[in-house]
Amino acid sequence: MSVSNRETEGMSPTVREIVPDITEIASGLQFPEGPVAMPDGSIVLVEIFGPQLTRVHPDGSTEKLVEIPGGPNGAAVGPDGAIYLCNNGGCFSPVEVEGMIFPGAFDPDGFIGGRIQRVDPHDCTVSDLYTECDGRPLRAPNDLVMDGHGGFWFTDHGVRNVRDRTSDFTGIYYAQADGSAIKEVVFPVEAPNGIGLSPDTDTLYWAETHTGRVFQRKVTSPGELEPAMPLDTSVVLYGLPGYQLLDSLAVDFEGWVCVATLVNGGITAISPDGTQVEHYATGDMITTNICFGGEDLRTAFVTCSSTGRLISFPWPRQGMRLAHQ
Repeated sequence: MSVSNRETEGMSPTVREIVPDITEIASGLQFPEGPVAMPDGSIVLVEIFGPQLTRVHPDGSTEKLVEIPGGPNGAAVGPDGAIYLCNNGGCFSPVEVEGMIFPGAFDPDGFIGGRIQRVDPHDCTVSDLYTECDGRPLRAPNDLVMDGHGGFWFTDHGVRNVRDRTSDFTGIYYAQADGSAIKEVVFPVEAPNGIGLSPDTDTLYWAETHTGRVFQRKVTSPGELEPAMPLDTSVVLYGLPGYQLLDSLAVDFEGWVCVATLVNGGITAISPDGTQVEHYATGDMITTNICFGGEDLRTAFVTCSSTGRLISFPWPRQGMRLAHQ
């Protein structure tokens, strides 16, 4: 692993650039996302352009668990052992450039509508849990995190329709895993993507893709956040400089927010107080997600989507064990 420091012009703190010792676990995946480390050492993930839920075994072999029409995205294990999915509805189509796959423009003909889904752990049957909130259809749910209180937080990334020159304002939602209740907690949000909780579950983090900012809000009780005052700068943990886009995220045991970074392909890790930043380069400019597993949760499993790979590398801190993991 090689390390260097660079001062980002006009910004602080210094970004610590790290080239990790990468192991390729699997390749040939169709835009992998939503990795979940399982007790048997396998990784369950989605292939957005599969579209399917896939298990990657420790030896790198892959097993299709079930086809998921639309666009399966973020995934998490729920309180009942089922896999819960954000489905973006197929809000973008694949585009191949020089052998790499990128998300293309919104295709209204292939869009089935956003939804939260549950995959039964025994027979892999798929059921829709939520398709709307307060009568408004979910647009393109992207990522979710279980809170250990029977519910979960999730982002709705929304749809950008270039043809019609429209873009959604969406929100941050909280829902019960048993399908009994859903509510919008934060609105408006600009293309929210990754979402996670601090180790003590007292802080909720989410990343906005196009603004390149990681937001934070205090959790006061399950499904409730401390109100934010207008122009309250404390709601932003960190904003990335230049042209860097943000995807999904995870939080490690020491509270560092580890967010997959597009264009500057890698994982950007931000300390809980926002004063330290590390960037782990992956070599894939569409690095989309991270989870922690392995012995003592010290292995980062990362989806490199444009090259269709699942990789791993040692993490310098212990990862955080998620609720129901």
